[in-house]
Amino acid sequence: MENKVFNFNLNIDWKLINLISMIDRFDSQWTAIERREGQSLKQLKSIATVRSVGASNRIEGNRMTDEEIDVLLKNIDITKLTDRDSQEVVGYFDVLDLIAESYENINITENNITSLHNSLMKYSTKDEWHKGGYKQHSNAVEASFVDGTRQIIFQTTEAGFATEEAIRQLIDWYNSETEVHTLIKSAAFVYEFLSIHPFQDGNGRLSRLLSTLLLLKNGYKWIQYVSFEHEIESRKPEYYQALRACQAQRPNEDITVWIDFFLNALRNIQTQLMKKLEQSGIETRLSPREKSILTIIQNYAGIKSGEIAERLAIPNPTVKRILSDLHNKRMIEKQGSGRGTVYSIKNQ
Repeated sequence: MENKVFNFNLNIDWKLINLISMIDRFDSQWTAIERREGQSLKQLKSIATVRSVGASNRIEGNRMTDEEIDVLLKNIDITKLTDRDSQEVVGYFDVLDLIAESYENINITENNITSLHNSLMKYSTKDEWHKGGYKQHSNAVEASFVDGTRQIIFQTTEAGFATEEAIRQLIDWYNSETEVHTLIKSAAFVYEFLSIHPFQDGNGRLSRLLSTLLLLKNGYKWIQYVSFEHEIESRKPEYYQALRACQAQRPNEDITVWIDFFLNALRNIQTQLMKKLEQSGIETRLSPREKSILTIIQNYAGIKSGEIAERLAIPNPTVKRILSDLHNKRMIEKQGSGRGTVYSIKNQ
C-alpha cells in the first residue's frame, strides 16, 4: 500500500507492519526488564557507549579502536587532544552523554540541532570555522573505505537559503506530524537530514546521535544499552546502498528501502540485546556481580581475571572465585593456565 510520509513515498506492507510490531512488542516489556536488572544494564550501557562512539566515528574514517577509545574516555584530558581522531571521539562522547542525560529536555528545534553540532565539533580545531552553523559551501555524501579511498554517494542540498528552508520544513513536519508511526517518522527524519547534509562536516555522526535522541524521546529507552552505531558500521555497505537507492530518485522519492534498513537494524540490535541479557543471567538467580562478570566476558572474549577485576573494581581473588563458580556451572570457558588464563562465554 503506497503512502505519503513528508515528501516521500512509502510502501507499507505486512512485512513492515510486522517488523514495527516486533520492535514495539519488545519495547512494551522493557520497563520490567530495566527495573529488574539495573546492575547488568549499567555495565551494558558502558560497553555500548564505547562501541557507539567508536563505530560512528570509524564510519567517517576515524582510525581509533574501541580499546583505545575506552582508555581515552576513562582519562579525558582536553589539553592533550591534539589529534583529530581523539578530538572527534571526545566530542561525540560528550553529545551522546548529554542526550542520555537530558533527552527529555532536548526538543527538535533548529537551535538545539545546531547546538548539538557545535558540541560535537567542540574539540576539533579544524572545524572551528563552521561548527554550529549551516554549511557555507556545497558538500556531497561520501563513503570512506578502509583503503583510504572515498566515493561520492549523493549530491546534497545547495548551501544557503535552500538548506535553511529544507531544515525548517523538516523540523516543522516532524513536530506537527501526529499520524505517522514514531519509528517511521524518526527514520524519515534521519533520512532527510542526511539528504540535506546541512553542516559542512559531521552530518553522518550527528545523524546517528539524532537517531538515538529521537528514539529516546519516543520512549525506546533500551537503545542506550546496545550500539545502533555498531550495527550500522557492521552493515556499512548496506547502509550506503540503502541511502543511495532512495536518494537517486530525488525529489519525491520512495524511501521504503531506507525505512526497511533502519527498522531491521533496530530489530537486529534488540535481538542482540536480549541474547546479552540472557547470557548475563537475566533469567537466572545469579548475583549482580556474577551478571556483571558475565557481561564483561561476553563483550571482551579472551579477557583475564585481573582485567575483569580492574574494570569492575572488584578484588581479584573475588573475581577468580566467581569465575571458578561460573566455569563449574558451564556458563564460561577458560583457556590457558596461570597468569595466561583467559575466559569467554560458553559456546561463543
